[in-house]
Amino acid sequence: MGYDFNADEIFEMAEQIERNGVSFYRKAAESITEPAGKKLLLDLAAMEDEHEKTFADLRKGLSEKEKTTTIFDPQGEAALYLRALADARVFFEKKIDISSMEEILKEAILAEKDSIVFYLGMKEIVPENFGKTKIDAIIKEEMSHIKLLSGKLVALKK
Repeated sequence: MGYDFNADEIFEMAEQIERNGVSFYRKAAESITEPAGKKLLLDLAAMEDEHEKTFADLRKGLSEKEKTTTIFDPQGEAALYLRALADARVFFEKKIDISSMEEILKEAILAEKDSIVFYLGMKEIVPENFGKTKIDAIIKEEMSHIKLLSGKLVALKK
């Protein structure tokens, strides 16, 4: 038996991934002593906070159909599964070299790329009438993160 996700569930995962990003950037900022680098990482954490709010707002604007669960789940196990999936896929706890801004930015770019791949895959299992096209907003936002981070990495190498 397959399980189709709806847009509401994907936005829930997106919010969790953004919270994980906040944690990543704040932890990385603690390891950097250089003021400009610390400020950049704290600014990135603040951006992730704002993105979580954006995704929550987009989620609130979903239609009832886009929020309709596709399976019987009285225990709320799907939500627990989704949270665990989000925690394990992007910005998850792993050994990260946070000794330099260059390495932190590389890891951040990799995490953002992973998030895009994750959302593209999730988009494929959301039926059209359950908000499939709404996931494009998440993907577009994550793509803007890569552009920003890549620009910072290039500037750092100059």
